[in-house]
Amino acid sequence: MTKKEYTFDAGYQPQVRAKRGTPQIMLDVIIALLPALCVGVWQFGFAALLPVATSIAACVFFEWAYRKLLHKPSTIGDLSAVLTGLLLSFTLPANAPWWLPVIGGFFAIVIVKQLYGGIGKNFLNPALAGRAFLFASYAMLMTQWVTPAGLKGTAVDAITMATPLSSMKAGVALPEYFTVANMFIGKMPGCFGEISACALILGGIYLICRKVITWHIPVCFIGTVAVVSLIFGGGPEYSHVDWMLANLLSGGLMLGAIFMATDYSTSPVTFKGRCIYGIGCGLLTVIIRRFGGYPEGVSFAILIMNCCAWFLDQLTKRRQFGVSKEDVKAMKAAKKAAKKEAKEAGA
Repeated sequence: MTKKEYTFDAGYQPQVRAKRGTPQIMLDVIIALLPALCVGVWQFGFAALLPVATSIAACVFFEWAYRKLLHKPSTIGDLSAVLTGLLLSFTLPANAPWWLPVIGGFFAIVIVKQLYGGIGKNFLNPALAGRAFLFASYAMLMTQWVTPAGLKGTAVDAITMATPLSSMKAGVALPEYFTVANMFIGKMPGCFGEISACALILGGIYLICRKVITWHIPVCFIGTVAVVSLIFGGGPEYSHVDWMLANLLSGGLMLGAIFMATDYSTSPVTFKGRCIYGIGCGLLTVIIRRFGGYPEGVSFAILIMNCCAWFLDQLTKRRQFGVSKEDVKAMKAAKKAAKKEAKEAGA
C-alpha cells in the first residue's frame, strides 16, 4: 500500500477561501433591505418606487459605462452597483424627482467609487457620499417629506410635514401622532427607506445570522446614541427618555448603523477598531443633531468616521501570529535605531 503524499502550497494569499463571494454578500444585503422597501411602499405608495428604480438603473449604467469607456472588465455582475443604487434611494424623500437619484448615482459611482479604483478601494461610502452631495446641492428637495398613508385621515391633512427630528430641532413638542409605536413601525415622514426601525432591525438580524456583518458597529453606534441622548436630553419640552426614543426611532440612525456604517471598504477590520468606530459615529450623530445646524447627523457622522477607519486599523492592529510583545518592542527599537543612524549618516 503506497502512502499518499500531501503538499501545502503557500504561494497564494489568502489560503482561506469561501464559497460566498461578493455577489452573494451583496445579494444578502439586498434581501435584508426588502422589509424596509415593503414598508416604504406601504406608507408612500407604489409611486415611490420610481426613484428606487431610477437610482438602481442609474448606478448600474454609470458603472458599466465608466468601465466600458476605460476598457476595464465589467463589474456590474457583482451587484455592488445595484446595492449602491438601492441604498441611495433609501436616503431620498419618497417624492424625489426622477433626475435627483440620477445625479446622486453619478456622483456615488463615478466620483466616489470608480475614480478610486472600484469596489474595495473607495474610502467613503458611495451611497452616503451621493446623498451628502444631493443635500448640499438641492437642500429644498431633500427636505420635503411626504405625509405617509398611516397618518392620513388623522389630524394631519397636509401633503408634506415635518419629521420628528425637525420638530425637536425647532424646539416644539412632538405632535401626538408621533408615538413610539408609529415611529417603530414606520408611520411617520422621512426618507423612503429609513422610516421603519422594525424593518431595518429585522434586516440587521438577518445579516448577522448570515455572518455578513458583525454586531460591533451597529450595537456601539446605536448604544452610544441611546446613552448620550438619555444623559443630556433635549430641553424642557421632552423628558430624557422621550428624547432618547425619538433619536433612536426617527431619522436615519437604524439605516446608517446597520447598512451604511458596516460597509467593508470604509470601516475598520479589527474588532476593537469597529467598536471605536461605532462609538465615534454615535457621538458625532448626537453632537450634530443637538448642536449643529441640521436636525439629522447620521450621514455626516459616518462620512467623517470613514476618513478615520485607516487610523483605527493602525491603532488597534493585532500582533502577528507567533510574535510576542517583547518581539514587537525589539522591532520598534531596531527601527528607531535604524532611523537615527540614517539621520546621523545624512548629517
